[in-house]
Amino acid sequence: MSEADAAAADLFWLAPQRAALKQARAQGRFPHALLIQDVPGGGGEQLALIAAQTRLCARPDAPCGACPDCERVARRAHPDLWLVAPEEESRQIRVDQIRALTDTLALSGHGATGTVAILDPADMLNANASNALLKTLEEPRPGVLIVLVTMAAARLSATIRSRCQRLAVRVPDLAASAAWLHRHRGPGAWEEVLEVLGNAPLRALAVEPAQLLRARAETHAQLASALAGTLDMPAAAAAWARDGFELRLLCAENWITRCMQERLRPGGHMTELHSGTHLPAVNSSMNMRSLIRLADTLHELRRLAATSVNKSLAVEQFLWQVRAARTPQVVQGSG
Repeated sequence: MSEADAAAADLFWLAPQRAALKQARAQGRFPHALLIQDVPGGGGEQLALIAAQTRLCARPDAPCGACPDCERVARRAHPDLWLVAPEEESRQIRVDQIRALTDTLALSGHGATGTVAILDPADMLNANASNALLKTLEEPRPGVLIVLVTMAAARLSATIRSRCQRLAVRVPDLAASAAWLHRHRGPGAWEEVLEVLGNAPLRALAVEPAQLLRARAETHAQLASALAGTLDMPAAAAAWARDGFELRLLCAENWITRCMQERLRPGGHMTELHSGTHLPAVNSSMNMRSLIRLADTLHELRRLAATSVNKSLAVEQFLWQVRAARTPQVVQGSG
């Protein structure tokens, strides 16, 4: 078994959801539609495959995980398993994809246990595709299971959400995630890695801790230089766009979060949302309003990361925004 397969087989935090699916199958009340509320690095895709195994496994103790049906589902190669994802050109799940899927689901499956369709991420359904999916959700053929995986359930129509049984992914705490990573990847600064990535164990599984922490240190140093007015903005922006763009954005988000925490801690400076400069001082920092605006900009940059946006220009604008956020600190005892 490969390292990735071993890790996928050990997603212990999905055990309650697996047990719930197993019980529903045993009691003859298995749903026809599931909405898996995923979290970053939490394993929503793997939970969808577990649901597919539970539906398609022919053994009484389904899912057994060892029969040919379960193994084919794990390899995403089962003839009664259909995977629907956004088309690369449009980055949407389009209506023609859903129409083709509904035509397929109306037919009898190859086996006797059922047919499963997994839509991931389901929030990328466009409006026409959502409408086309509704009829199948309302009147599915017996034995059909439709699984919607999303990290943004609110983007799905209320009608679609109401037709599905919800199953939420909850990751373990930071220490348990770090222990899981240590078990499957060996020693490393896993808690620090998870602080950068968020508590996202499956996302962390694919990174090299030393490389990520070097990127974090470099990014934080560049942001501090931008704030001080000493950074070569175009060169830094080009480097971000060229190497590890999304990781740099996460590191920047980590830096801004730490700045916020520093200002909000007891005895910290500038907890107010000042709209401009106040008392002059030699040292400079950012007020909370500036930090919130920078966080909003980073959120938008992360949203645009998968588009054709000019990444170098977008980062340079962000770095100039950091520079412009520099405001004098309050001089203690002035007045």
